[in-house]
Amino acid sequence: MSDMSNHPKASKKAVLHRMVMPHHICPYGLKARHLLERAGYEVEDHHLTTRQETDAFKALHGVATTPQVFIGGERIGGYDDLRRFLGKRVADPKATSYRPVIALFAMTALMALAASHAATGSALTMRAGEWFVGFSMIVLALLKLQNVETFATMFLNYDLLAKRWVPYGYVYPFAEGLAGVLMVAGVATWLSVPIALFIGTVGVVSVFKAVYVDRRELKCACVGGSSNVPLGFVSLTENLMMIAMAVWMAVGAFG
Repeated sequence: MSDMSNHPKASKKAVLHRMVMPHHICPYGLKARHLLERAGYEVEDHHLTTRQETDAFKALHGVATTPQVFIGGERIGGYDDLRRFLGKRVADPKATSYRPVIALFAMTALMALAASHAATGSALTMRAGEWFVGFSMIVLALLKLQNVETFATMFLNYDLLAKRWVPYGYVYPFAEGLAGVLMVAGVATWLSVPIALFIGTVGVVSVFKAVYVDRRELKCACVGGSSNVPLGFVSLTENLMMIAMAVWMAVGAFG
């Protein structure tokens, strides 16, 4: 692949080969065409309509995947290669990212504000703060429950109780979700408070030991088992939120 400087955009013509079959249209082919058109290229769009035609195209050009983009008679490559050619960022699936956590807490905060406004006519209430923590616990549990097996495996890397009693890793997301639901509903405080206090305290101690004492670099299982969120501040925040919410509700109920 040549450098972008060798292909002045003045030509603005590109040839795209992509799979368009009766039961499958390659999504990256559509994204590549859209990207080229946004960049101002006139796209000569060639469809590979059968598996045999696709395999023959790959063999001819010595490539393993489609789509393939050609500009100025030279092969640029697939969708990621096209993004690089156009000077756009290509996401690294293994790179550390806080985006899932930011998105989660932003949406649960908005949910809490919306619920508070619907219930009381005002978004900024103490109940909104309580709902924010409760909603966050529920959504965090939901993400873990999408694949409990993967979560439990990641959890074993650092949780002190799970290392001593493996089933705890499978129980944890259900307990977190139950506590969150009860806190949002404002019922069964006698149950939600002990659950949140227990799992939150174990979590804080486990994360603190793994990250700040043992200095281990691990992925956090807090948003499920497939994330690239580093273990540390985020997981500590999750557990401290549960502890704070449990104490707050206990004071309100029994104080």
